[in-house]
Formats: sequence, structure tokens, C-alpha cells
Amino acid sequence: MRPLVRQNFRAAELVDMIVRVAGKDLARVQQILRSGSVVFQSYRYWWQGFEGDATALGGLLAAYPEADPSRPFKAESCTEVMLEASAVSRRRPIVVTRDEARRKPFWRGRSFWDRLMELAVAGRPQYREYSYGWRADVYGVLIDARQAVDLARDAGRLASRGLRPRLAALPETRQMRCICPRS
Repeated sequence: MRPLVRQNFRAAELVDMIVRVAGKDLARVQQILRSGSVVFQSYRYWWQGFEGDATALGGLLAAYPEADPSRPFKAESCTEVMLEASAVSRRRPIVVTRDEARRKPFWRGRSFWDRLMELAVAGRPQYREYSYGWRADVYGVLIDARQAVDLARDAGRLASRGLRPRLAALPETRQMRCICPRS
């Protein structure tokens, strides 16, 4: 159970929560404002529903970036990867951040992050979307079974001891999503 807390938000803060959950679609944002409820980062926020002015909302939404498929993938701007199994698997994605994957045994010249970015660049990442939740461009890379087994082997050598248990399901990986925040 969570305590009930009364909190005041400015319009821009409320719209930001809604956009991060539902995207930049004006009609969807208006619908959520009318409904008076949104779930954001495991909390439910609610208010007396109201009709959002399309002009005012349009001005707020204009500040958010658009998806841009022409943006090339840059490994140096990637901060997180999600390693996903096939569509039929019910396994949750393995989320690996750059900071945790850069930790390496002192005798190794490379980190597990270096290996992930090498795999990403070789796979020619395809632009998927702009994620308002992550405030980042998302790129996808398909991984075949051989690459997944090789990645699992390299994880045993290159990943930090604390990261290795989360990487146990790497041989099932078939896709990597690269999260690249915009500056």
C-alpha cells in the first residue's frame, strides 16, 4: 500500500507525465486530461478531469522532439541496451546500462559494453522510434543464435561479477534495442 499524497502540478508537469506515458498525440493527451488519471513510474495520479485547450496543449507539445529516422546510430551516445528474446518467449528483456557494463576486471583491456557496441555497430542498427519515456532515440539490431552464444561467452569473460547473473539468459537473445538520449 502507498500513502495518499496531495500534490499540485503545473500544466507543463502534468502534460510531461502524460507524454512520457502516451506519446505526443494531441487527441490522446486530451483524452487523458478528460479522464483525470494517469499511471506514471508506478504511481497513479488523478485529478478532476477537464477539457484541455487544443491551442495551449499544441504549444506545450511543440517543445517535444519528433521521431527522426534519418538520425544515424552513434555508439558513443548510447547509454542503455535492452537484450530481448524472441517474440514467443515470455522472458523479460535484460536491461544493461553503459555505466554497469563498463566495469571490467582490471586485467581486461575491453569491457562488456565495448562488446555490446561492437555487436550493435556490426549489425547496422535500424531507427525504431523516439521514446518519450526514455527521452531517447531507439535503434534495433537483430541478433542470430550464433551471435547470442558468442555474446554469452564474452559476457562470462568481460562482464563484471555483479552483472553476470542477469546475463544468464543471453543465449536466447534475438534483438538488441539501443537507447540513445538526445542532448
